[in-house]
Amino acid sequence: MAVDPTYPPLDTPKPVADGVWIVDSGPMKAGGLVSIPVRMMLFRDAAGELVLYSPTRWTPDLAAELDKLGRVSWLLAPSSVHWTFVKSWQDRYPNAAVLAAPGLDKRGQVQRSGLRIDGRLGESLPLEWGGLFEAVTVPGGLGFREVGLFHRPSRTLALCDLVHNFEPEKLPPLQRPLVRLAGGTAPNGRAMLQLRTLVSLNRLAARAAAERLVALAPERVLFAHGRVFEADGAARLRRSLSWLLG
Repeated sequence: MAVDPTYPPLDTPKPVADGVWIVDSGPMKAGGLVSIPVRMMLFRDAAGELVLYSPTRWTPDLAAELDKLGRVSWLLAPSSVHWTFVKSWQDRYPNAAVLAAPGLDKRGQVQRSGLRIDGRLGESLPLEWGGLFEAVTVPGGLGFREVGLFHRPSRTLALCDLVHNFEPEKLPPLQRPLVRLAGGTAPNGRAMLQLRTLVSLNRLAARAAAERLVALAPERVLFAHGRVFEADGAARLRRSLSWLLG
């Protein structure tokens, strides 16, 4: 029997907290082997405009739904990996500012894509956001960066790949051993083995950043792949990052 790794309904905003939504999408292929879900996080800033964190695929219907929620003014490419869908959103919203993880603009693949990057997503955040957010950059080796975004009013933390929390029953049977071996299975999934190895190349700085993420004491933690931490976020995040925190 076929299984569905995604979290329907897809490509539609689903409210999580006041001023916070998720958009589930997928499936997509990871490494050309594993079929996985993917997710965008969506926030409203102090001006009432929309901040798209790690955009997923653009569709006309999704764009129309977002237009009803507010103006799409910010497109965030928050990691070395999660940027590939941003160009299609930029084509639809050319006046939206694109903020990217440090160093992303130097990558040849990004430059060849035609993606316009307007600024860096890091510790200094746009004044227009009204102090509603805090950002923490987690570094790794080979230029890897992932920027977590914390929404203070709802105590919601958004990440990309620092947490994977796949539910084995939603994956094809042949893929389940691979995911378990890599460590990203529910209920307290971790970053996949490849990413843990990459981050460990800059372990001291990454550990300090991980400690900052936990110290934010998020109530919920949202991320790109798998079932989110809907409650008890800080404790579950600490368990998930135990490989880095020690």
